[in-house]
Amino acid sequence: MRPARRRLLAGALAVALAGPGALPARAAGPYFPPANAWERRAPAALGMDPARLAEAVAWAQAHETERARDFSDQQQTFGQPLGSLPTRRAATNGIVIYKGYVVAEFGDTQFVDPTYSVAKSMLATVAGVAVRDGRIADLDAPVGRTVQDGGYASAHNAAITWKQHLQQESEWEGSLWGKNADFVGRAAFGAGERKPRTLDAPGGRYEYNDVRINRFALSLLRVFGKSVPEVFRQEVMDPIGASNGWKWIPYHNSYVELDGKLLPSVSGGTRWGGGMWIDAWDMARFGYLWLRGGNWAGRQILPPDYVKAALAPSAHGPDYGYLFWLNTRGKNLPGMPATAYAALGAGNNDIVVSPEQDLVVVWRWHAGNTAEFSRRVAAAIGRR
Repeated sequence: MRPARRRLLAGALAVALAGPGALPARAAGPYFPPANAWERRAPAALGMDPARLAEAVAWAQAHETERARDFSDQQQTFGQPLGSLPTRRAATNGIVIYKGYVVAEFGDTQFVDPTYSVAKSMLATVAGVAVRDGRIADLDAPVGRTVQDGGYASAHNAAITWKQHLQQESEWEGSLWGKNADFVGRAAFGAGERKPRTLDAPGGRYEYNDVRINRFALSLLRVFGKSVPEVFRQEVMDPIGASNGWKWIPYHNSYVELDGKLLPSVSGGTRWGGGMWIDAWDMARFGYLWLRGGNWAGRQILPPDYVKAALAPSAHGPDYGYLFWLNTRGKNLPGMPATAYAALGAGNNDIVVSPEQDLVVVWRWHAGNTAEFSRRVAAAIGRR
């Protein structure tokens, strides 16, 4: 454990609520945590009801997922793995950030675990960097205009745009890393197998599909000319003060040659192993970057227009933006504001962001809808 984090956690119990010794909230501008530390504030000092917040945390602790601790259910659930998996996972854990400060924490929040499809929202963030830098000049342009590796050579795939990938409406046809985009077959896809169907035109249907997201990740590698994890570290995680503990692990077979080098192409989840392995603190920083509109302490990491577009619902999705789950219709995060949104991963491993409430909630390895914990936390706001 790093010394700064050891100091941060010293003396904490399983449930840690910022105590009376915390300083009052600052009046000027939003707080941004420095690397390896995050200030705590007493909930009451920020206008929260400490008792209600403690009740919310106790409720979350009591609702751990039934997913196997040793990942022994992985193949049955998702199909034949392509990459590595850890030997065990942490128990349920979480962090509550209100007005930029830590007001609650529970469980082993430093345990580096797969975060499954939260990686999709991270891919959307890398795409935002590509837009910022002009590597993707137009999200409505066909991907095949700039990515010419054969993946968009067919008449069907040639029409697919960057935005359609981001909204999971690409209908990309083909195989990648040994998995076919149609998800047909129990051996390959486990309980997630699907019945054969006729493809729609690109942009004509929403389908949550990891093969197509993995194709999107490979396309991002092509436009940057380097691996997505390298871009994510340099352009996002290092600037926001994230730790060095996270790792974005490729499949055993997901390497491509570029300019004489073998580069790893990563996935948008841990459905078949690999994926983003990260702790709750780094997940909280990622969520806080989005809460602040892609800005970190005055540095605009993501273009404001891109952030706005990413949080607008797509034409066919279930209240879905650019690889983020939205709450425009109040269905994905019941009880939370319509402007709230989330990065959701299997297990469950989730980040809920609520701009209206200045709130970020990370909750990992839990049972039930992630909104219930966030709703209980929100009930403590403004009640003393």
